[in-house]
Amino acid sequence: MNLQNLVAALSQIKPFLPVIQIVIAVLLTSLVLLQPRGESLGSAFGQSFTGTGKLRGISKKIFFFTIFLGFIFIATALLNLLL
Repeated sequence: MNLQNLVAALSQIKPFLPVIQIVIAVLLTSLVLLQPRGESLGSAFGQSFTGTGKLRGISKKIFFFTIFLGFIFIATALLNLLL
């Protein structure tokens, strides 16, 4: 696949990039709010997370998925800028 074919394929998704970015932004925001850090959202529901130890279980998965979505959001923003 040469560069012209790649640019042609990417230009076909150009109209959908703003919608993709909005969906990723909503998911990213919700994942950031779900993370148990200090006395933020968890204290509103009666929970308290005072430890700063290792992430375990679902907290670890949420943390890594948040980082992954952040990279995807930046990549789509750059792609939208360049096309």
